[in-house]
This record gives sequence, C-alpha cells and structure tokens, in this order.
Amino acid sequence: MLDFHPLILSLELALITTCILFFISVPLAYFISENNFKLKPFVSAIISMPLVLPPTVLGFYLLIAFSPNHFPGNVLDKYFDLRLIFSFDGLVLASVIYSLPFMINPIQAGFESLPSLLKEASYTLGKSKFQTLIKILLPNIKSSLLTGIVLSFAHTIGEFGIVLMIGGNIPGKTRVASLAIYDQVESLNYHNANFYAMILFIVTFLILLAVYILNGKYLKSGRI
Repeated sequence: MLDFHPLILSLELALITTCILFFISVPLAYFISENNFKLKPFVSAIISMPLVLPPTVLGFYLLIAFSPNHFPGNVLDKYFDLRLIFSFDGLVLASVIYSLPFMINPIQAGFESLPSLLKEASYTLGKSKFQTLIKILLPNIKSSLLTGIVLSFAHTIGEFGIVLMIGGNIPGKTRVASLAIYDQVESLNYHNANFYAMILFIVTFLILLAVYILNGKYLKSGRI
C-alpha cells in the first residue's frame, strides 16, 4: 500500500522553507545590492557555496554543528530543549541554508537591474527607504521574486543528501519523497518508486512551466 506521507512531508518542508527564505532573502538581497562593502565578495561567496558544494559535505558539517556533543547543538539542547538532528525542525533549518542562494541570487539580480532613478524619484517624493522598497522596488522585480520562490520550492522538494544526513530517514517524521524513492529502489519495489518519482516530476515540471509562462507575460507587458 502506498504511503502518501513522504509526499505530504516534502511539500510541507518545501513550503515552510520557501516562506522563511523569502522573508530572509528580500532584506538581505536589498542590503547586498545597495552597499559596496569590503566583505561583499566574501559574503556572496558564502551564500553561493551550496550551489557548488556537495550536499553531503554541507550535511556533514551541519550534523556536527547540530549535535548535542558540540557547542551550537549543546546550547540549543541545554537551554531551549531543542534537538535539530533527526527532526523535522532540523530539516527546515538545513533546507533554508542549502536553498538560500536559489532565493537570494535572483532577487539580488532583480534589485541590481533596476535603474537608480527609480529610487531617487521615490526619495524626492518623500518616501522612506522602507516605503520605497515595499511600494516601488518589489513591485518592479516580480519576475525575480517569482523565480526565487519557484527555484527554492523546487530545489527543496528534490533534496536528498542533506535531508538524509540531518533527518536520518525516519518514517513519518523525516522521510521525505526523495528518501522514499531511494528506499523503494533498494527494496526493488520499482512500482512504488516510480509513483513517488512521477509525482515529483509532474509537480516540479508544472511549477517551472508556470514560472516561464508568468515571466513571459511580465516581459511582454514591459514589467521587470
């Protein structure tokens, strides 16, 4: 009998991760795009590391950091009674770190593509930086925001290495769809593996198709 919980857990993880990333990435991308500080290349490199770093490497170091035997994990366990390894909360935090560049890079590129006259005109009209960001800049980078949201969501759904390292593949708790596919293949149950894989294939294809269609509409309408 097919277990739908891994699919539900994958969607829940992707949705929570994407929401957290959006609220983190918008101010961070805005700050980076607006300022030329000495450590900017260093910060950009750190943020983009998950794009090239094997997920098992990042997963290993997060596993060490989250462990109660090491300082960060010990503080969380001792003072907040929070254990991140082999838990859904740990999967969320690891996914936020691993998918950060997929959200922040498109948004930063969107901010940097806007003409400076747009901000100057807003400031001239008496708008604050916050008002300019919310009412002027963000509406003009809808395409970039949509791209970041879709890429982050799709990337989180497809995560394997890092969720296996942090979550431990616990049924009903941390076994997401990608891990369920791996389990079914190991058990030579290709029918169930194909079911999980096909669902993920269809979901990610429809998401990407939607973003290309919407981005095409924005370009045709002359909006960024």
